[in-house]
Amino acid sequence: MPSRRCRSTNREALFLAAPMDPGFRRESEGEAGATDISTARAKSARPVKPGAGGWRNVGAVKASREMAVRFVGRVIWYIESNFRKGVGLDDIAAACGVSRFHMCRGFAAATGYPVMEYLRGRRLTEAARQLAAGAPSILDVSLEAGYGSHQAFTRAFRDRFGLTPETVREGGAVDQTLLVEPIRMDRANETTIEMAEPRGEKCGPLTIVGLSRRYKYREVGGIPAQWVQFQPFEGTLGEQKGLWYGVCDGFDEAEGSFRYTCGVAVEQPGEVPAELEVIKLAERSYLAFAHKGHISELRHTMNAIWSQYMPASSDTPDGDSPLFELYDEKFDPMTGHGGLEIWIPIKG
Repeated sequence: MPSRRCRSTNREALFLAAPMDPGFRRESEGEAGATDISTARAKSARPVKPGAGGWRNVGAVKASREMAVRFVGRVIWYIESNFRKGVGLDDIAAACGVSRFHMCRGFAAATGYPVMEYLRGRRLTEAARQLAAGAPSILDVSLEAGYGSHQAFTRAFRDRFGLTPETVREGGAVDQTLLVEPIRMDRANETTIEMAEPRGEKCGPLTIVGLSRRYKYREVGGIPAQWVQFQPFEGTLGEQKGLWYGVCDGFDEAEGSFRYTCGVAVEQPGEVPAELEVIKLAERSYLAFAHKGHISELRHTMNAIWSQYMPASSDTPDGDSPLFELYDEKFDPMTGHGGLEIWIPIKG
């Protein structure tokens, strides 16, 4: 009979991921009330000094909402002011005063768009409007849209709208659903939640064996089915019982995609089925955030992490390491309730 955990058809993920191992240790000093997830794993817990700024309280997280709106609003304003120029991710991040990694995670969590997808969409949408109005020179339109050649512009335009620039200029109608309109800066981050203080944790080394797929940031609907496909392998890998991991890595900001691996932790991978992959995670520090709502509300928690908490935190996220979701047996895949944890790697 398939395990309760793997019957999920409701799972959603958004730029999360998962490691944990038999050797993970609690970092938040003097915290007595560990969650059940932590209790199941923290056999060798040791206190570690929190970051220089100390842990913030819930009131501080709430107070950072204005900062979140300003952060996302600055990104939108910069793109809207400069999308006709050859700007890239580093330019946008520098202008907004945040790291490239933070900017990409926070913007996508708040708006649903990868930064580069939004930038390309805005460029091509305005180009389509100029062409529909009878722009005399396609080359001029392509240069104004930030493309270095007619060929590059034509390729990008056709990929998005399924039509050539010439066809649109001659009267061909663009599918209105493919146009990307400006995001209102005052509404980009309007969905906020109350979020408990994260725990500092030390985790690793960890070996995850699981099923991997690549997804676009806005096209993660296949993840529930991916967990179902992993179901037959459960119980055959010599895994640690009672915990499951959704590991996110391999982020490609230009393409707006990432790799998601649903899996389990093993001591030694042994002979791994050809369909599965082995992911090794080194020991590192994490901030563990609790998501207590329905699984469908996971995006709101991710938005709060990247747009509310991290901008005001003294901790720096480690953009070169995987993120992860951590589930235990309290999570009910049939109802989507039970909660999970989101582990964000940090430097230091």
